[in-house]
Amino acid sequence: MSGAAHTLDHVGIVGADLDALADVFAGLGFCLTPLARHAGGRTGNRCIMFRDGGYLELVATVNGGTSATLDRFLGRYPGIHILALAIADEAAAAERLRRAGIDAHADRTERSTDESDPGAPRAAFALLTPPDPPEGRVHLIHHLTPEAMWQERFLTHPNQTTRLEEVILVAPVPAETAARLSVLAGRPVQPDPAGGYVLPLKSGRIRILSPESWTTQHPGRTVPTLPWIGGLTLTTADGNAARHRLLKDRGIDHDQAPGLLQIQAGGVVLRFHANQG
Repeated sequence: MSGAAHTLDHVGIVGADLDALADVFAGLGFCLTPLARHAGGRTGNRCIMFRDGGYLELVATVNGGTSATLDRFLGRYPGIHILALAIADEAAAAERLRRAGIDAHADRTERSTDESDPGAPRAAFALLTPPDPPEGRVHLIHHLTPEAMWQERFLTHPNQTTRLEEVILVAPVPAETAARLSVLAGRPVQPDPAGGYVLPLKSGRIRILSPESWTTQHPGRTVPTLPWIGGLTLTTADGNAARHRLLKDRGIDHDQAPGLLQIQAGGVVLRFHANQG
C-alpha cells in the first residue's frame, strides 16, 4: 500500500526529568544513547536502540527549557505519549493522508546524536506529524541515516532485550481508536483475541484494548486515565534469563508468568517476552 507504515519504529516516553528517567531505565539493564537535543534545544532525548528493530525514546525538557506540548502530556500522565511508525516514502504518505482528509506534510530535520561530541554522527529524518488524535501524538517517520541511530555500541543491553514487539493502548471505545490508527498507518486492523483490535505491521504491532480487557490481562495494573498508551512488549534473546537475574539481584518488584516478565517503570508497564531462539 503506497505510503503505508511498515514498522513500529519507536515510542516516546515523556517524563519531567530526563536524568531521573534515564537512571530508571539504566537500572533495568538498558544501554542508553547520550543526550541529544531536538530542534530548538528546549527538549532532549536519550534513546534505547534495539538490534532487531525499534527503540524507546525518553523525552523531557532540558536545561531549563519549556514545552507546552510536554506539559500537556504530563498533565495527563507520565509515560508513553508518542507513537512513531516507519514509512519508506514520505511524499506518498502525505498524499495518502491528504486523500483521507488529514493535513500533514513532510518536514526534513536533522540533529546530533550526542550533545557533548561535536564530531558525533548526525541523524536525519523525514517526519510527518498529523494533528494529534485523542490518544497522543503519531509520527510517520522515514530514517534517512539509520546508521547514525542504530550504532553498534548501543545495541547490546545487559538485560538482553533485542526488539520492540508491541505497544498496548487502552481506549474507552477501542473501535474508534482502531479506526483512527488504521487511517494514519494506512493498514487494516484485525480483531484481538483478548478483546479489542490489533494493528499488525510488517515488524511490530499496536494492540487497542478496552479497560476491561486490560484489567483481565494485567491484574493489579491500574489505568490512570483514558485513553492511555500504557504497555510495551519487548523481546529478549536469552529466554529472560539475564532479565530475571537482574531483577532478582536488584530487588525490583516484578510479575512472572511462563515466558513473560512484567514490571512498571516510568509510567509504563514493560512486558519482557522470552525468545527461545
